[in-house]
This record gives sequence, C-alpha cells and structure tokens, in this order.
Amino acid sequence: MSDSKIKVFLVEDSPVALGLYKRLLQSCPEVEIVGTASDGQQALSLLPQAKPQVMVTDLHMPNMDGIELIKQVMANYPMPILVLSNVVQKSDIDNRFEAMKAGALEIMPKPQGGSSDGEALQKNLVTKIKVLANKKVVAKPLK
Repeated sequence: MSDSKIKVFLVEDSPVALGLYKRLLQSCPEVEIVGTASDGQQALSLLPQAKPQVMVTDLHMPNMDGIELIKQVMANYPMPILVLSNVVQKSDIDNRFEAMKAGALEIMPKPQGGSSDGEALQKNLVTKIKVLANKKVVAKPLK
C-alpha cells in the first residue's frame, strides 16, 4: 500500500461532534483531515482549496443543510460522501433516501450520547472512509 493518506473534509456544526471526529481520525495513520466547515456554505467555499478525496457531512446545519450541500458537491466537486448524522438512524427512511438520492454513498448514524466505545466507532468510521476513497463517482448536474 502506498504511504499517501486519504484526504478527508469534515462538515459538522456541533463543535463537540467535530472535535470527536477529528480525534478519531487524527489517531489513524491512513487518514489526513484537510479541512473542516461548520455549514454547507462554508464547506463549498473551502473544498476547492482542500481537494479532499472523501467528504463527511452532517445533514442538519445552519445556512445550507447537508442535502443541499451534497447536491452542490456532486454537481461541482464530485467525490464520495459519507453522511454522519442524528437524522439517519434506522427509522429515518426519508432522510436516508434523500441523502442517497442527492449523491451520498454511505450513511452512518452519529454516535449517541453514552456510547463510549470509541475504538469500535473509529474502526467503523475509518473502514467506511477507506472504502469510499476507492470509489469512483461522477458529477450529478443540478436539476
């Protein structure tokens, strides 16, 4: 395997959640965080310079939600997208469907308060990012 790291961009409006994801990913030698944003608008302005291979985003954010962000990214900077959100628990079929329709490749519920198994969460998150980094995606023009 080459020594190049997988470049990941994180979009999350919760400072606590963002801090958790950064800690989980920074301790993984195969992953490099190339940027973070607290909403979709900020993410769109930073993505061209960051040039990530994978984007991890929340769905509920101020200014521009995750669904609109996914649509914009897939139209302008197509890349594999992992949704990490509270609104994609197993029962949230509509949100899951909308995220996938917009162009997300994978969906994962945010860790719930009290789930303290950081090692399992890290392994799951890193595994998904590694798989997504090898996926080819094509632009989805905005309708």
